[in-house]
Amino acid sequence: MPFTAFAQSQAGTGKYDLGTIDGTIEALYASISGEKGAERDWETFRMLFRDGAKLMPAGSDQKGNISVQYWTPEEYIKQAGPFLVKNGFFEKEIQRKTDLFDPIAHVFSTYISRNTEGGEIIARGINSIQLLNDGERWWVVNIYWVGESDGREIPEEYDNN
Repeated sequence: MPFTAFAQSQAGTGKYDLGTIDGTIEALYASISGEKGAERDWETFRMLFRDGAKLMPAGSDQKGNISVQYWTPEEYIKQAGPFLVKNGFFEKEIQRKTDLFDPIAHVFSTYISRNTEGGEIIARGINSIQLLNDGERWWVVNIYWVGESDGREIPEEYDNN
């Protein structure tokens, strides 16, 4: 099935303009967000990623050792999907810094996460999102992220909260 510049969200949130960085990032956050028990919009999520894309969470273990995992979009769905549905999860961008060079973009997207829309903030962090424009639309190539923790606060220039 060929992709189009617009993705129709199965969750009823409307269309996303994948011809823009704004629309692509909006679709990304919306596709993983939803109430407890609600299936996520994995169809839209899948179509955001270029073949070979990776999702890479970084963080510290209980001993303070830094590590990173490497997931395909399908592995992310398998790893994170059940948690998102079981607990409810809403991730929202609160600030963005974008650097462009012709067909590539690097987006530092500061986020907050909640279990319910408008509920208490349960996590904050930064998504480093690499995008490619093939002349028709923007594709997510990689997402590399780390959450805020004690001793690792979001730098002021990336935090407008």
